[in-house]
Amino acid sequence: MSLITNIKIDGFRRLHSFEVEMRPLMVLIGANGVGKTSFLDGLSLFSASASGKLNRNLSDMGGIESLLTRGRAKELSFAAHMEVEGRNPIQYDLTLESKGVGYSIAGENLVQKNEQFSEPFKHICSHPGDIKYYEVEGRNLVKPDWDYDTLETSLSQVPRMFRQPEELRTILATANRYHVLDVGGRSPVKLPQSMRPALHPGENGEDLVPFLYYLRESDSDRFESVVDSMRAAFPGLEGFSFPPVAAGMLTMTWKDRDFTKPIYMNELSEGTLRFLWLVALLHSPKLSYITMIDEPETSLHPELLGLLSELMREASKKTQLVVATHSDRFVRFMKPEEVLVMDLDEDGLAVPAWGDSLELGDWLEDYSLDELWRMGRIGGRP
Repeated sequence: MSLITNIKIDGFRRLHSFEVEMRPLMVLIGANGVGKTSFLDGLSLFSASASGKLNRNLSDMGGIESLLTRGRAKELSFAAHMEVEGRNPIQYDLTLESKGVGYSIAGENLVQKNEQFSEPFKHICSHPGDIKYYEVEGRNLVKPDWDYDTLETSLSQVPRMFRQPEELRTILATANRYHVLDVGGRSPVKLPQSMRPALHPGENGEDLVPFLYYLRESDSDRFESVVDSMRAAFPGLEGFSFPPVAAGMLTMTWKDRDFTKPIYMNELSEGTLRFLWLVALLHSPKLSYITMIDEPETSLHPELLGLLSELMREASKKTQLVVATHSDRFVRFMKPEEVLVMDLDEDGLAVPAWGDSLELGDWLEDYSLDELWRMGRIGGRP
């Protein structure tokens, strides 16, 4: 599978002509209000547009008017560039504009540039009243012959395309975002869970128990990797058990060498539960091609952050991992090429800078990356 190498977002809150190189592991740092959350929100909306959920997600965000860069933008646009090994690169552009109390899709193009021709090959070429896509069987641009939804993109609706544009559609459409795990008294992660095959712990931890049970039964190596990661963080851990609590329902217990009785999920600390969920998530065989995690350091003891950084580094071999953090302690364990510093220009608009573009070599001989952040040497401070 190819990877998206560049994302551009224009007209979305503070993201005005905002363009960033996408890397396997991206840790966004910066003060409050510099665009970290806006980037995750914008990328999530871009993903929704590729999966047929644009209208719903725009409504959930308060409508397009509430998202446009104030006083600077009348339309909202996204672009993705994807390098394809041995092939020509793919470029996808989407533009939305305000229309009455709603929006319209002002333009959408999915093209593959070819240096041998002056015009790029068009997979999708759509404008209001003129929707066209390349039909693989007929080998020409055609109009839809179905009930086309004008509030959703062509990318989310057209039939199967050639392999490279299909890869782009899959990458965008399956991007997932994870917020801080809810560990309240009645949260899903603390309750018994249904016994069913699960390849993922769930966005809210609702499948954490069946996922770990499924790994133990069907993928013992992966399960042992999860257990080893947890033992590295909690040396007293002896293992997990999965007692049934009702018909078709499981819970999980934690056996600790310091206690004679097992510890149930609802008895674990907030930090332990959140770390267990993160470890399970990063070991999941069903990670999407783009994975966004917001503030993973919440409730975690500082000593766990080094281990978490290594787990993320390993997971980034399988997914493009985009992480937003406020923790300088977490940044201590990152490499400059993994850190994206978010700052504001003189107009109050978001500006990104990769840590390895800031010429920190001499500074890093005497200071760690988190110290340089606190000192203001790499920006991203109030």
